[in-house]
Amino acid sequence: MATEKELDAFLREVEKRAFKRSMYHVRNEESALDIVQDSMMKLAQHYGHKPIEELPMLFQRILSNCTLDWFRRQKTQKALFTHLSDFDSADEGGEFDLLETLLQSDEAAQAENPQGQTERAQTLRSIEAEIQVLPARQREAFLMRYWEDMDVAETASAMGCSQGSVKTHCSRAVAALSKALRAKGIFL
Repeated sequence: MATEKELDAFLREVEKRAFKRSMYHVRNEESALDIVQDSMMKLAQHYGHKPIEELPMLFQRILSNCTLDWFRRQKTQKALFTHLSDFDSADEGGEFDLLETLLQSDEAAQAENPQGQTERAQTLRSIEAEIQVLPARQREAFLMRYWEDMDVAETASAMGCSQGSVKTHCSRAVAALSKALRAKGIFL
């Protein structure tokens, strides 16, 4: 059973990555914060009694489900209010600066010369833009596997699909990203 301190430490550890992942999906800062907060609350309320080793997988699954619920609510809202422009969300242009976050945590980047930092910043912006245009399931699988460092089985469990589906989504995501980045002259 996870103690209150262990649960608190776990939530602190995953909050930034969960927020970034949610931002990639919903592209709205307030919505991403709501999704992460809802996920953390559900984990604490319903699964706080579980062993600490089980929390990462449970949290990933809850976060995925909360994100899917958000998309369902958006779809319903759009269907109900398509002709009522007063109800349209005015602030969907909220921007998330992946570069700023990565540069703050990367000491090597601070040692680079200004030209190297600029090139790195442009590359990261291009990667971020291409990740955002991936289909939802490909983006989810890609982020879980390569951002969250989850293995195929964990990702499949969190996404509620087979391991083969995860491999297919990841393969397609990597191919699409590679092709798009090569077209921009970026070779990693």
